[in-house]
Amino acid sequence: MAVTGARTAAIIGGGVIGGGWAARFALMGWNVRIHDTDPDAARKIGAVIKRARAAMPGLWDVALPDEGKVSFHDDLAETVSGAEWIQESVPERLDLKHEIYAAIQAACTETAIIGSSTSGFRPSELSEGAARPGQIIVAHPFNPVYLLPLVEIVTGPGTGDARIERIRTTLRDIGSHPLFLRREIDAHIADRLLEAVWREALWLVSDGVADTAEIDDAIRYGFGLRWAQMGLFETYRIAGGEAGMRQFLTQFGPALKWPWSKLTDVPDLTDELVETIASQSEAQSGAYSIADLERIRDANLVSILRGLKARDWGAGRLLNAADRRVGGAPKGLDAMSLTGPLPTGARAVPLDWSDHNGHMTEHRYLQAFGDATDRFLALIGCDADYIARGQSFFTAETHIRHLSEVRAGARITLDTQLLLAEGRRVRIFHRMWADSRLVATAEHMLVHVDLESRRAAAPPPDLRDRLARIAKAHAHLPQPEGAGPRSDDRSRAKARRRRTSRSRAIFRAGCPPPWCLERTASDGPGRDRPDAPAPRAAPAA
Repeated sequence: MAVTGARTAAIIGGGVIGGGWAARFALMGWNVRIHDTDPDAARKIGAVIKRARAAMPGLWDVALPDEGKVSFHDDLAETVSGAEWIQESVPERLDLKHEIYAAIQAACTETAIIGSSTSGFRPSELSEGAARPGQIIVAHPFNPVYLLPLVEIVTGPGTGDARIERIRTTLRDIGSHPLFLRREIDAHIADRLLEAVWREALWLVSDGVADTAEIDDAIRYGFGLRWAQMGLFETYRIAGGEAGMRQFLTQFGPALKWPWSKLTDVPDLTDELVETIASQSEAQSGAYSIADLERIRDANLVSILRGLKARDWGAGRLLNAADRRVGGAPKGLDAMSLTGPLPTGARAVPLDWSDHNGHMTEHRYLQAFGDATDRFLALIGCDADYIARGQSFFTAETHIRHLSEVRAGARITLDTQLLLAEGRRVRIFHRMWADSRLVATAEHMLVHVDLESRRAAAPPPDLRDRLARIAKAHAHLPQPEGAGPRSDDRSRAKARRRRTSRSRAIFRAGCPPPWCLERTASDGPGRDRPDAPAPRAAPAA
């Protein structure tokens, strides 16, 4: 069933690129229609979408929209009718593309955007003989389309400002980054750079300087890491030292005229060279199937992108901006119902949150619950501005229960119940759900702190009032299963913690705790039981 009210995209030509477009649109809530003459298209694109479901949602720290419907159509006119965005990803044959555009424009609306995934053709070439030339643009993505945000956009003189703005907003709505070229050129921007590196790599293999694995090592262990987070010019700006880019160009500019490269020439792809490259590639990566390599690639990209996201840099900054667009402005306390636990989180489990068992690893539960705590604190007024004024909450105690496993790609939601708000202390109880299953709970004891003295301090009246409102509403809720004792059991809990702390101290000293020193009459006074565990050796100085 199609998602009610969802926008519609049409994909003409499946394959790896078309399937990637379909996955990105569908996972961002669009209904997607696909036209492909390959009888095996549904299986191939289904495999792409399955990989995307596991990888793409985890890039966001908010829940994505409900997935749109993906359908396959034999009739091209039916595929594009009423579609808002039409993406063509057929083979790089200009005559074939012209034929496809004529059929598309005969059936689509005049307002539809027709994007081509072409790696090299210019819009002026694509739109030759078209009924509406300005409707056809280059929208060149990068594989995997559902993870890499860049889409190179090349428009023509008839595109118009209004359509350009819709192109920009539509791609941003699906989490992509539209990069508009200032003018059309063969192969756009990125492929021209890639082709230069590719030609030189072919020469290095052809001349016997390096094999395919060594060339890949030079990229992934060296400049490739720098490029992933700063690109080319920003990297070289740093290389110029404090004087920056001018110093770099002055120092290294003359080297451009040295005979270091063969970038203006291309080696002949003889049968011998093709066999050499193919056999070296097989020796390098033949132990993995293509499907294995695609899964490995996706997991690596997710880790890189999420690392950049934590630093709010490069592609990570784009993802943070996408979070804000997808998640919208968070609700304030006044807009929430306080009659039940407060919603404090919704997201998908990223690939890099799973462990060797294939499910979410322990410390990621703490991260998810910590994020829920931050959301709760923001609701009561302890946000970034509040902390900047010198007060905050510190976590004094945490108890997590793992009740059921959660796998990568699963959508989780969290809610929070206030158990105690008394003086400087706050106790909250989080629940984590996946597909209506309760999968984990966490209880946190928080203490309000003055950041200058680093000591516990009473919260201000306005914050106390908000806590009191929630506490009054939540007082009627049942005690959650797994929660610790209520406030009237505090003294017993304190005594238990003191005993536990003393026992831990004894263990750290290399001695067994008191309950390991049971004595019997036969042992005689002052002697340990023979079957008691041996004391743990004291740590070396």
